[in-house]
This record gives sequence, C-alpha cells and structure tokens, in this order.
Amino acid sequence: MPSIDGVAGALHLGYAAVMGRQWLHAKRLVAGLKKGRTTSKIVREISVATKSGGADPALNPRLSAAVEKAKKESVARDVIERAIRKGAGTGQDRLVMDHVVFEGYAPHKVPVIVEVYTDNVNRTAPEIRVLFRRGQLGTAGSNKFLFDCVGWIEAHHPDPAIDREAAAIEAGANEIETITPDQNDDIPEGVAGARFLCDRASVHAAARWLAQNGWTVVTSEIGYLPKNYPDLSDAQRAEVGEFLQALEDHDDVHRVWAAVK
Repeated sequence: MPSIDGVAGALHLGYAAVMGRQWLHAKRLVAGLKKGRTTSKIVREISVATKSGGADPALNPRLSAAVEKAKKESVARDVIERAIRKGAGTGQDRLVMDHVVFEGYAPHKVPVIVEVYTDNVNRTAPEIRVLFRRGQLGTAGSNKFLFDCVGWIEAHHPDPAIDREAAAIEAGANEIETITPDQNDDIPEGVAGARFLCDRASVHAAARWLAQNGWTVVTSEIGYLPKNYPDLSDAQRAEVGEFLQALEDHDDVHRVWAAVK
C-alpha cells in the first residue's frame, strides 16, 4: 500500500501536469490571438493599398508587398482577393474607413505618431486615449514638426554585395540606410537589405523601379522620420517599447512612428 507521502507526491505531480497543460493551452490561445490580429491588419493593408494605388500588384508595389506578407501568414487566397475588391470598390463591400492620426508622446517624452484606420471613430478614439495614459496625447499639430514626412521603402536584393547607393540614385531616393533581419522580419538572412527614403510624391515610382530591377519590396508607403532621438537608458527604452507595443496591438492601429532607435 503506498504511503501518504507517495500519494501526495503523485497528486502534486498530476496537478503540475494539468497546470502545465493549461499553461500550454493559454500560450496557444495568446499565439492564436496575435496571429488573428496580424492577419486582420494585413488584410486591411491590402484594402488600403488597393484604394491608394490600384488593384494590380504589378503596378502597385505597396499592394504587392502586402499580398506577399499575407501569403507568408497563410492568408487564404479568397480572403486576399476579397480585400482587393473591397479596396477597389468592386465587391459587395467598399472600404469605408476614416484615417485618423494621433500625435503625442510615449513615456520619457518620446514623440509618437499613430495612424489609425477605423469604421467607428467614436469607439476608437477613447480607446487610444486610454492607451496614452502612460504617455501624453497631444492636440492636433502638436508634434508632427518633430518628424519629416517622407516616402518610405524597405526592400532586399539577393546579391549582398550590390551597390545600395547606386540603386538609390537610380530609383530617385534621397537617402539610403542598410537594414537587417533584426530591424525587419521581412528581410531574410544573407541578402542586401535597405531602407530608401524619398519625396512623398516619388514613393510609387521609386518602389516600381526597385521591383523592376531585382529588389523585393516589403514596405512602400508614406512615413514619418524622426528628426532627433531622445537619449534613453536601457530601462527607459524598455518602458517605451512596452508602451509602443500596446499601441501596435490595438486592432485599429495601422502604423506607429516613434523617435526611438
């Protein structure tokens, strides 16, 4: 007959195993929720890209990049096609969303611009204000002067030795920066990754040139480039990162631009 200690130990092990399975199940739920948010944002990006640049991915680098991201996330083909029809206004549902820009500050006075696409501003605006409680939500025009509004293209080329600066000149970009997979998950290992900055009016032409000359465009849009970056300690940077992630996780938030490296 087993001892009381033996029974208690067996019960404890059984309890731990159950709790372990519950924790695993919880992790799967969290992963599923994050994947769902990612998919919904990609689908919305497809519709927005279509509305702004047309329904042909061959002529719309931003749409082409969004479709490629959708395929990587295993988004169904019919979902992609429906999002394109919605953006083009040819399906049963047209894209009817307000583009709202919130300006404010993360903790430690880090300037932030948040782009939102929503079908209900009265719902979304209070939710964004709540997220800004750890920072500071400004009034209209409060901090855009701290950023340059530019054409923003991120792309990679299979030849890691390619002349990035020459490509930037040919594409009509004003500035070029090297980027790595650590800075953008869509940049593979072993390639030449680059961020091309150009005039807002030139972003589509620059992205098309890159796509036609061996570059894979992963981002093509109008963005906000900080003019200066506040000095932050590691602890402060971590706090700012948590704040920005909370904004990113909101379903209606499309892009978060912040003066933090």
